[in-house]
Formats: sequence, structure tokens, C-alpha cells
Amino acid sequence: MRGSFTDPRATAGHRRARKAAGAVASAALLLPLLGAAPSGSGAQASSAQLQRAFTGAAAEYHVPLSVLLGVSYLQSRWDAHAGAPSVSGGYGPMHLTDARTAIAEAPHHSEGLEDARGDSSRPALLPDTKVPETSQLPARLKTLPKAAVLTGLPAERLRTDAAANIAGGAALLAAAQQDLGEPLSDDAADWYGAVAQFSGADDSATAATYADDVYEVIRDGAERTTDAGQQVALTAQPGIGPDRAQLGRARLRTVSAKGTECPTTVACEWIPAPYEEFGDGDYGNHDLGDRPATQSIKYIVIHDTEGKWDGVLNMVQDPTYVSWNYTLRSTDGHIAQHVKAKDVAWHAGNWYVNAKSIGLEHEGFLASPDAWYTEAMYRASARLVKYLSKKYGVPLDRQHILGHDTVPGPTTSTIPGMHTDPGPYWDWQHYFTLLDQPFKPTGKAADGLVTVLPNFTDNRPEYTGCVTDGEPCAVHGSSAVRLHSLPKASSPLIKDIGLRPEGDDSTIDVNDIGSRVSTGQQYAVAGSDGDWTAIWYLGQKAWFKNPKKQPTAVSASGLVVTPRAGLTKIPVYGRAYPEKEAYPTGVPVQSVSPLPYKLLAGQKYAAGDKVPGEYYYAPTFDTAPHKVVIGTDMYYEIQFGHRVAFVRAADVTAKRSGA
Repeated sequence: MRGSFTDPRATAGHRRARKAAGAVASAALLLPLLGAAPSGSGAQASSAQLQRAFTGAAAEYHVPLSVLLGVSYLQSRWDAHAGAPSVSGGYGPMHLTDARTAIAEAPHHSEGLEDARGDSSRPALLPDTKVPETSQLPARLKTLPKAAVLTGLPAERLRTDAAANIAGGAALLAAAQQDLGEPLSDDAADWYGAVAQFSGADDSATAATYADDVYEVIRDGAERTTDAGQQVALTAQPGIGPDRAQLGRARLRTVSAKGTECPTTVACEWIPAPYEEFGDGDYGNHDLGDRPATQSIKYIVIHDTEGKWDGVLNMVQDPTYVSWNYTLRSTDGHIAQHVKAKDVAWHAGNWYVNAKSIGLEHEGFLASPDAWYTEAMYRASARLVKYLSKKYGVPLDRQHILGHDTVPGPTTSTIPGMHTDPGPYWDWQHYFTLLDQPFKPTGKAADGLVTVLPNFTDNRPEYTGCVTDGEPCAVHGSSAVRLHSLPKASSPLIKDIGLRPEGDDSTIDVNDIGSRVSTGQQYAVAGSDGDWTAIWYLGQKAWFKNPKKQPTAVSASGLVVTPRAGLTKIPVYGRAYPEKEAYPTGVPVQSVSPLPYKLLAGQKYAAGDKVPGEYYYAPTFDTAPHKVVIGTDMYYEIQFGHRVAFVRAADVTAKRSGA
């Protein structure tokens, strides 16, 4: 954004008077928004303070209220996040960015132990996981200091006071409108260019996508209660048609989407990961393939970057490092594609999953609960996933849209090093709502399956390890629900012998997934006791609190598997590889190696696809010897613990729940 805001309708003296009046108005707006609301009519007044702040700031800076509300909704859904910065250093309902004072580094989610390639036919790929950062901050990461100049309000107040933050956003919008030579019109349709410029995008495609999203919100309207208990509403304007020609005056660069595999509803550019040979037969940072002609694409894996945008892009362009298919930027939802869908990126730590998946990295930090994701990034990601789902036939459910934290370790030795992102603070319910597949009851209690579905905002389990080992994390809404060995909160957590072979208890560390389920995952019911429900989990009966008045799970229906008659226990696998007889000459046989867990007689687990064993042999830079090996041995994918797993179809009986 360029220049500073002045009201062209005011004389110099008038401007001085308006600034003094503005200070009074701002002071009136800067009311405590986050305290406890008084009872009765006072409570209603208190819960409307944020709405009044939007109204006051819109009037003060001559910005249409619908524009101000629409921009804020796309930034934060009007949440204040108690003054905590987003993953890209944005503060408050308007997501004013001040990256210099926000999170510079965050604890890594798995200490870099995972072999991202996960192919045991090749040496482990364990590079240094520190993400290189850039010293230059782009304009999109420093909008808050400019808002402080425009409003005359201290930067600290803009960071921590929601009403001041809204005033800062209004001032930036007005300045952008003036910078484009547009009048401070009362008609929301006249503000398209200013909205696009507010996004901070440096290219026209991203700015236009952002502005289109804002006007979609304005057309549809919105209403919600924020994280601070504030009730905010935007009245729908279904007939609004913005002046898109204004974007041509915004002096933004043009980025070609040529070569990308993205829907037209997102802004996307091609920043390729290198396929290069180096050293003594080494190459990187992905494998060429011919998907889906030779291998089906069955999974889309959701990651977070554990680093900031520019540094992450530097990393994926390093031929000695790892790769993934797409990166999404937090500030505005901009997408960069790096690896074609036909090729195999090294991202999930399990070669079977890599060979059949597409990986999406989202700018973010697992162990920073208050470092929130913007609505713009959630929406861009959902549009991309819907596009990929339709193009490659990937079902939109948690058995196919995997978190990196639900990808299984391929062998016993790899389990402790598997990554745990995007973690408990990714809002799976909101994400699947944007995918047009919100989680909801799909069965009856008698069916014996549940879908985990806590209220994200109200569900606030305690975690440690976000800053210092053993120290508590900030209290925050979460998609995760903790599991106990008995139906009481004081009982030990469920053990995970894959993570702790000695049999030690699981912990509440933010990276410890040994005793945790997540929104959208489905499990077979193993019992109930008052407000507690038991499920089958890692071969054990695991309990979670599930009160009827505020349930954390809802009834579901679907396919379940159990050991077939006569078997007391069956092995569980981290990959679905073919039997040895399926391998042709020249392709080394890969071991069908069971994990340390057992699925016991009488236990049931929610099942997904039934698939043949499959292995993609691709250990050389020359693609000539590459082969896809498909066996006759069949597997079921199951929701076994927090991570999915596989069982041989010959070992189980499968039937619909409730049958």
C-alpha cells in the first residue's frame, strides 16, 4: 500500500479537527472486549461491542461497513485470538501484520527424525530440517506499523485491542482506496481494488481471488459468535457487483498459472521442485511417475510447514532436500505448486502413502496454538482439495484426507520419528465444512460406530511442550480428544507400544499422539459408562468423556473389521505391500513387516478401502527400471489408533456396522 490516508473532502483545518475527533471516537471504541459479560441486558450490550466497533470505524474512515466486515471475516472470521499473532504475524480481527514482533521460530513437530521418503529400499533421507528464513520482510508482513501511522494509535494497542485493530484496518482500506484514485464511496461495489490491495498480495491473481472471496462473503452475508463471545453479523447483499476494472490500477505483477494443476477459483503459480542428479548416484527431490495411469492417487496429506513462506520455498527448491506438491500461504491463501500430480513427492514418511498421495504444506506451526491460520488459507486449501478430489477420485473423508500425523510409520523402527503435524490446533470441522462435507451424525447408537466431533472452540485439552519441555501450552480450542484407560479423568492415558516399547504411559505433550483421537475420525464403540464412551484403539479399550449435553462424538455407520473366526489376534501393518511372489525379476522383494501392535479377537475397527498390495520401485534417476508391482493379497485400511493402519483382508471379517 502506498501513501497515507487523507480525506479529500476536508480542508487542512478540518483534517486537524477530524483527527482530534477521531481520537475521541477511537477512545470510545477501545472498550474492553474480552472480559466477562455482565448479566441481563448488559450482557447483550457487551456481546455487541465488536459490532459497534466495526460500525464506528467504518463511519470514522468512510469505509462501507459491509466491506470492513467482509475483509475482516476473510482474515479472521472476526476472531481476536486474545491478541496472539497468526502464523504470519497478523494480529486481531483485521489480521494487521507485524512479523518483526510476532513468532520468529516455533518448536518443530517431530525433531526432524522422519525419513520423508520412507522407502526402505533406499538409504534414509534425514537432512537438516531447519527451514531457511529470509531477512527481508515483504509489505504484506508489515501492515500494522502503517496502520499505526494512519490512525495515530500505538502499535501495541493495534496488536492487543480488537476495536483499535478494526480502526487500523479501516484506515488501511481508506488509504488503499485513495491510493487508487477512487472516491471514499458509500457503495461497497466501488471498493474492489482497495480490497484486493488490502490482501497484501504482490500479484494480480492472488489479489483478485482474495477480493472475490470478500465479495462472496458480502453477497452471502454471515453471522457468528467470535472466540471472545462477541456477536457479529453482516447483512447479505446478494445483488452486489464489484468494479473489477479497479484491479488494473493496483500496479501488481502478473503471475502465470501455466503448468499448474489448480482450480480457476484459486491463485496458483508454478515454482518447481528440482529433479536433478548429483553426487554419486544421488538425486532429488522427488520421483517421476505416471499417476494415475499406473498408480491410483488415494490420499491427500495435510501438512504444516514449520517455517515461514519464503524460507519454505527455498527449501523445496533444494535438490538435496525433500518435496511436496503444493505450499499455501497464510496471509492471502496464495498457492505454489512444486511437483506434478503424476510424480511422487517425498513428504509423508511412508513410501506406500507417498506413492499414492498428494501433499499440501500450509504455512504454520504445530506447537504454537495461538499462531492461527487465516480464513483465506483455509478456503484456498479447501478449494484445491475439492478440485483434486474430483479430478483423481479421492473421497472427502478422514480415511483419505489424512493429516501428516495420521500417516502410519511403515515399520516398527520408524514409528517414533513420524511427524505429528498439523496437530491438535488444525480445525478439521471447519475445514471439512469448507469442503462441503461437514461432520455430522450418520447412524444410530446401535450401529456401534462414532465420529469424533468436539466443539473446536470449547474443547480445550491441556498440552505441554509448546515452548519448553514440560511447560504448559497456551489454552486453546482443539480438534483433539484425549483417551484414558478407565472411564475417569484421573486414570492413566492409553499406552502406545510403538512410541514407547518399554510400556511407559503416554503424555500430554503436544507432539505425543499415543492417546489422542481427532475430529472426523471414526472408531468402533467398545462400551459406555455414564458420560464416558469406550472405543477400540491400538488393541485396547480406550475411554473418552462424551456427555450427552456436550458430546465429543456422534453416532456413525460404516464398514468395520474384526479378526475372522478362529484367530485370537492378527498383525497390523504400516504399509500395504504385495506378497513376495508378485515381484518380477529385477525388483527386490520388500518385506511385509508387521508393526508391534496386535488386533485381538472381539475387537472392531472402522475400515476404509479394500486394496491390493502395491509397491512402486523407483530408486534410480533413470526411470527405465521403475516398476509398479501389484499383488493379489488384499488389505483393508483401518482407523487403528491416531494413525491409520492396514490389515490383510484374509485375516478379518468385514461387515457394515449394526448388521
